[in-house]
Amino acid sequence: MTTDAEEWQHWTEARAAGVSAPHGVLALTGTYWLTAEPGAIPGLPGQWSVTPEGVRVVAAVADGLRVGDAVLDGAAVLPPDTHPRAGTAHHGDRLLVPIERDGELGLRIFDPEAENRTTFAGIAVFPYAPEWSVPAVFTPYESGDRALSVPHVDGRDRPMPVAGQIAFQLGGEHYSLTVSRAGSKGTELTAVIADASSGEDTYRFRFIMLPEPDREGRTVLDLNRAFLPPCAFSDHFMCPFPPPGNRLPIPVRAGEKSVLRGGPTHSRDGIELEIAD
Repeated sequence: MTTDAEEWQHWTEARAAGVSAPHGVLALTGTYWLTAEPGAIPGLPGQWSVTPEGVRVVAAVADGLRVGDAVLDGAAVLPPDTHPRAGTAHHGDRLLVPIERDGELGLRIFDPEAENRTTFAGIAVFPYAPEWSVPAVFTPYESGDRALSVPHVDGRDRPMPVAGQIAFQLGGEHYSLTVSRAGSKGTELTAVIADASSGEDTYRFRFIMLPEPDREGRTVLDLNRAFLPPCAFSDHFMCPFPPPGNRLPIPVRAGEKSVLRGGPTHSRDGIELEIAD
């Protein structure tokens, strides 16, 4: 039977492997917003535009764009990532992903040769500490889920769906955080958080996931699994900042800390560094 610390170690290893996958978050080199007027995307062949059904691309065989198993010769429409049958395309080893955000359509390019990926040396994490895993109680909003307008790293405010709050104790002090629903069934919880270490000992904010609460709202807040947002790995993501009230007044020296660059590293200063292949 594995211990909590061993399960956490497996989690850190999976995180490092996931972000450094050929088309993981480290591979994102651009997010391009499209209009109904066909136009070019820097570094890509074809003409790209928006239709009611998704992202439209027109290309010739010589352009080498692949949709599914075939090289595109003519036009194709790719439903965005919010669609049940989302589409993608490839150009060489690059993955092209249509996205939809707040009704706008764009294209993301994931390149295995991205500098962020080729210089990735791991994720700095704090050592596992059981005192950072505490019981929490979820209380949903009486009026149901709501949306908060929250600033994002690209300077725009966007709605963040929120479901309620969790209450918990750390070091004998009571705290609360606003949480959203998460998971494939929407039964887990997630939060965007900051603390007194943010921007100094740790990245400026982090994400956290919580297991599905039981019928009494009981769940677990394990800050050992606080993780870096996608925008910590690539500037082309549009992560939300923490909503009001989600900045803890204490330093949370647990979970992921920062992205490491420049080649293989080793453990030092009490910080465990996970190295991806």
